Amino acid sequence: MKFGITQAFDCSYLDNQQEQLLVFVGESNQCSASQYNLLLDAGFRRSGDQVYRPHCANCNACHSIRVISNQFTPSKSQRRIINKNQDIQVFTSTTDKPEYFPIYQSYINQRHQNGSMFPASRHQYDGFINCDWLDSLFIEFYHDDKLIGVAVTDVLPDALSALYTFFLPEYEHRSLGIYAIIQQIEQAKQQNKPFLYLGYQIDACQKMRYKANFYPHQRFINLKWQLISKKTR
Repeated sequence: MKFGITQAFDCSYLDNQQEQLLVFVGESNQCSASQYNLLLDAGFRRSGDQVYRPHCANCNACHSIRVISNQFTPSKSQRRIINKNQDIQVFTSTTDKPEYFPIYQSYINQRHQNGSMFPASRHQYDGFINCDWLDSLFIEFYHDDKLIGVAVTDVLPDALSALYTFFLPEYEHRSLGIYAIIQQIEQAKQQNKPFLYLGYQIDACQKMRYKANFYPHQRFINLKWQLISKKTR
């Protein structure tokens, strides 16, 4: 495998920090599912076809995090979210459907106006969500026969990897982001996948802290996976 390092740019998560990425380039700038499975285990993640890992000279705040699927039990607050969404119907698809993008567009344009993905466009959506060399699962959430949200999950030989969840902003009160992770953990259990990868946990970034509330999980710290057991609640 071959890699390159990007130039430094403003960090997307921490103020007054610079960010660099270690990027997979390979022989043809294209990864494979088996290679990506190995790279996930080494703390990498994908955005579209690009596979990367933070490689910052003076910061180690980003920790890849994965939930041990068959050992997960929901907390009291997570059980409340499950109960709140008992009227949600969950379906799965292996194809990206046209009705997904308008929901993504509303989600980005109303909830993430300060983010790098604003304003949402079809080109940006395709470049972020879709991947030529990897299969993805689209977990659909319906309320009263209306599609209200989608969780995009990559399917690997030994794991599932949560890529992104988006939903109609008027359903924010249902905590669908957390509910989507719970559903993805259930999918990992059903498919006998030992892990659900959640991307990067950044303790200093408030909007990223929710990922650490799924126990037990492992964090990739100093190039080693470290077990974080369930805390007393």
